[in-house]
Amino acid sequence: MTKLYSRNLSLPMGRVFLQSDGVAITAVGFGTQPETDSCPVIDRCKKELQDYCSGRGQSFTVPLQPRGTEFQEKIWALLRKIPYGQTVTYGALAQKAGIPKGARAVGMACNRNPIAILIPCHRVVGSTGALTGYAGGLEFKRALLELEGICHG
Repeated sequence: MTKLYSRNLSLPMGRVFLQSDGVAITAVGFGTQPETDSCPVIDRCKKELQDYCSGRGQSFTVPLQPRGTEFQEKIWALLRKIPYGQTVTYGALAQKAGIPKGARAVGMACNRNPIAILIPCHRVVGSTGALTGYAGGLEFKRALLELEGICHG
C-alpha cells in the first residue's frame, strides 16, 4: 500500500489541504484534514501555491496524479491548458472535448476535480461569463480569478 502524505495550508482566500503519494500531488482540496508527514512533493507544491498567491508564479510544475474516469481525466487535461488570467465557458470546453452539447458533463467533471487550483477549474465560467458553482465556494473562486487579474463583481 502506498503511503499518503498530507499537509494543510493557509492561503489568502482560505484553507486547503495537500495530499501526495510521495511522487505526485494526488489532491488539493478545500478545508483541512488530519496531517501526516510532509514530503518533497508537498513542500514543492506548498511553495508553488504560495508563489502563485503572492503574484510571483503563474504556473505549476509539481507533478500531478489526478484519478478519475477517462472522461474526467480528459476534461482535467483540457483545464490545465487554460492560460493564467483567462476564462473559458463550460460550453466552449465541451466543444474542445468533442461533445458540443456536453456543458453539463463538463461541469460535473469540474466538480469532481481532485486537484483544485493546480488543475484550474476556477477558470471555467457560465455561458454569460457569470461565476457558477465551485467546490471551495464562489468567494474562493472569485478571489482566485481576481488574483489572476480577472474581475468578477
